[in-house]
Amino acid sequence: MGGGIPAPVPGTAAEALQAAGLWSADDPAPLHDKDVVYRTRIDGHGPHTLRFRGLATIAEVRLDGERILTSDSMYLAHEVPVTLNGEAELSIRFHALHPVLAAKKGRARWRPKLAEPAGLRFVRTTLLGHMPGWCPPIHAVGPFRPVELVEETGPCRVLSADLRSGYDGRDGHLSLRLTVEGAAPGATGSVQVAGRTAPLVFDGVDGFSADLTLPGVEPWWPHTHGEPALHGVTARIGSAEVDLGRVGFRSLEVDRGPDGTGFALLVNGVRVFCRGCCWVPVDLVGLSSDRAIYEPELRRMREAGANMVRVGGTMLYEGDAFFELCDELGILVWQDAMFANFDYPTDPAFLDSVRTEIAQLLDRTQASPSLAVLCGGSEMEQQAAMLGLPRASWTQPALTAVIAEEAAARRPDLIRLANSPSGGALPFIANAGVTHYYGVGAYLKPLEDVRRAGVRFASECLAFANLPEDDPLGVPALHHPRWKERVPRDPGASWDFEDVREHYLEALYAVDPRRLRYEDPDRYRRLSRAVTGEVMQAVFDEWRRPGSSCAGGLVWQWRDPQPGGGWGAGWGVVAADGTPKPVWHALKRAFRPLRVILTDEGVNGLAVHLVNDTARPVEALLRLTAWRNGAVPVLKAERPVTLPAREAVTLAAAELSDRFFDTTYTYRFGPIPHDVVTAQLLSAERDVEPIDESHYFPKGRSLPRSDLGLTAVVEDRGGDWVLRLATARFACSVHVEDERFQADDAWFHLPPGVERVVRLRLRAGSGVEDGMASAGRPVPNGEVHALNALAPVRYRGNA
Repeated sequence: MGGGIPAPVPGTAAEALQAAGLWSADDPAPLHDKDVVYRTRIDGHGPHTLRFRGLATIAEVRLDGERILTSDSMYLAHEVPVTLNGEAELSIRFHALHPVLAAKKGRARWRPKLAEPAGLRFVRTTLLGHMPGWCPPIHAVGPFRPVELVEETGPCRVLSADLRSGYDGRDGHLSLRLTVEGAAPGATGSVQVAGRTAPLVFDGVDGFSADLTLPGVEPWWPHTHGEPALHGVTARIGSAEVDLGRVGFRSLEVDRGPDGTGFALLVNGVRVFCRGCCWVPVDLVGLSSDRAIYEPELRRMREAGANMVRVGGTMLYEGDAFFELCDELGILVWQDAMFANFDYPTDPAFLDSVRTEIAQLLDRTQASPSLAVLCGGSEMEQQAAMLGLPRASWTQPALTAVIAEEAAARRPDLIRLANSPSGGALPFIANAGVTHYYGVGAYLKPLEDVRRAGVRFASECLAFANLPEDDPLGVPALHHPRWKERVPRDPGASWDFEDVREHYLEALYAVDPRRLRYEDPDRYRRLSRAVTGEVMQAVFDEWRRPGSSCAGGLVWQWRDPQPGGGWGAGWGVVAADGTPKPVWHALKRAFRPLRVILTDEGVNGLAVHLVNDTARPVEALLRLTAWRNGAVPVLKAERPVTLPAREAVTLAAAELSDRFFDTTYTYRFGPIPHDVVTAQLLSAERDVEPIDESHYFPKGRSLPRSDLGLTAVVEDRGGDWVLRLATARFACSVHVEDERFQADDAWFHLPPGVERVVRLRLRAGSGVEDGMASAGRPVPNGEVHALNALAPVRYRGNA
């Protein structure tokens, strides 16, 4: 590096090298084979504290040449007291990781294929960058969390705070203990929260404590079930005021079901169906933990209707702003300890480091109501079992005990699990405990397996190579080598996740995907964009219906990890640049708090399930319509319905009509009279769009292409462009293509007689040189497509 280059802190070596033009995320050079040194000058006089929030990974810190700290875990924070006499040089040497791993000795009971090298099990560092087929080889090196110099001033300093909250269904409870340095004998204090004040009692040495009961306090809910209410906590000691952040009052329990093997989360006594995704760090290069990095992603996740996010053991612990935003947005957090697949050491030094790691995580998130589940890691038990080891070798009791002890001491309100998956006769069995469900998905099972498997809770599920909305620039899609190198695959497998997607493309649309790919690549891409959303929506509808054994599902994964390019079809629900993929729109429908679901119950006919997760009862009209040729209603039935708050009900479709109609074509009396059944939940204002709707295809989703009578009208509504869409014949997977604008909703089915209004948002980075209105605004100009339309419909706004 010669004389050195500027380096941001917090940040990584990869980030600094990329900014200097010496490294590229598109073709990342290894960094674990060399030492990296950070240097800076600090200035001060008298006692100070140096705080290191995260050093990746084998780090040695010196002040004016004197070693003041060594660290071998990127997950530990450190505080080092120093005395300054003016200017001094602070240096941090990050030792090359690979030589350290090569020197580690010790035989493991098994060796996983997921991550390499095998020595990673000895070192507390992220598996990101070490998982071929999963994520790019970007190595985490550097002070990726803040480094702070704090002057020790003032007679009274708060050294630590132990803040605990609870909720009994009516009242909130708060206990607080502050450890204070320099408190004078006879000192007094108080704490204030939610409009109530209580005294802080001094223990005569270094502690103040208080206990409060808050009658009728507004509780914290996941956003799908209520308001995520937060309350500020302020302590006063003498003249000093201490802001302790915000706290939420909620209770957590697990309902194991009558057989004791279930896993349903109860929040404030209410069963919550948990839905969402597994998290991927937004900034794989710099590993930023800034609020500005997290906020767009978490808001997009909430917009999709997700109420839980899982931070898996293959990733890294996210920063404080992540939990603060989940608190604010009402998104539950499933937090894995950062362990995955390996057989980890049991020596005292390693376990002591883990104990500190978990203690620090729980201390900094102690007031977070969104943190709900603490799990001991990912797929260690599964890995051992699948490799054929005896049952006694599956668990890692020493590691599990350390995590459980720290959780019990610091966050007894959390739901604790030893590992994910676990709980069945085999760790990965779906019908007991928590599973990683890939029956529909990697194991190519039919959609019927979702019910047959009896899933109780899927902390991972539904991994597909999800196509982005737009074709990539500069790289031909589908089978170009650069495209395929970013399609995810399991190490050692002879297939990838595009093969998985093509299996369901053939099953749902009755096409030969391989032939379609080279004969009609445009149609192949459109069907491929639609199919993973159709599969995911069908799976979640089955899981959310009343009577389902399942209490939650988290899609693998939220975001494509590969930075530096939008090409390739990754696991992500959103692309690497944050753009929602077609599957995002499908999940947004499947995750709605108010949902109407149709399921084929065989000889029992079609079932209509109405789900209301919200805190208020809903009065609505249920309308059921069966369409012949997508245009002629051969059955039309209506019924007023009342949906109780936070409950679900099921009706037989046969109850809605006074005559027999074979909605599922089970009895097969003559030719099938219809090709689509639509269920709509309508508000009292009948002329507005449905609250929700679902569709059932008795003959399959492959409807013949025809002239649909699809229309698209552009309107300017108060400065926003919208499209008014209508059709004379049922339109499948309607989507908009516009170079400058992106539709708020897409890949939805549109029945006749319903006008859909879709807002158009200007694309990020969109040019405005052409097609401008006289006022200088870009004008929508594009096409509306449907999978069963003979041709798209063009539209253009008025300039």
